[in-house]
Amino acid sequence: MKARSDQTLVHDLRELIAAFDRRVPRLERDGEREIAHDAQALKRAASTRIAELERSASATAIGTVGEETV
Repeated sequence: MKARSDQTLVHDLRELIAAFDRRVPRLERDGEREIAHDAQALKRAASTRIAELERSASATAIGTVGEETV
């Protein structure tokens, strides 16, 4: 069950990154530069979390290879 929730989280984070990529900053608006900067930081954080979740899933899969079932 945990693997499914991690997969869901990865999917949601990828959707968030895609939404940031689709958004076009309107730099003439007040505060827009800060929003764009914050969005970039959130995108990096989401990418980092995706990598952590994928490494965790890989480590779990590797740990189960060769294990005997009793």
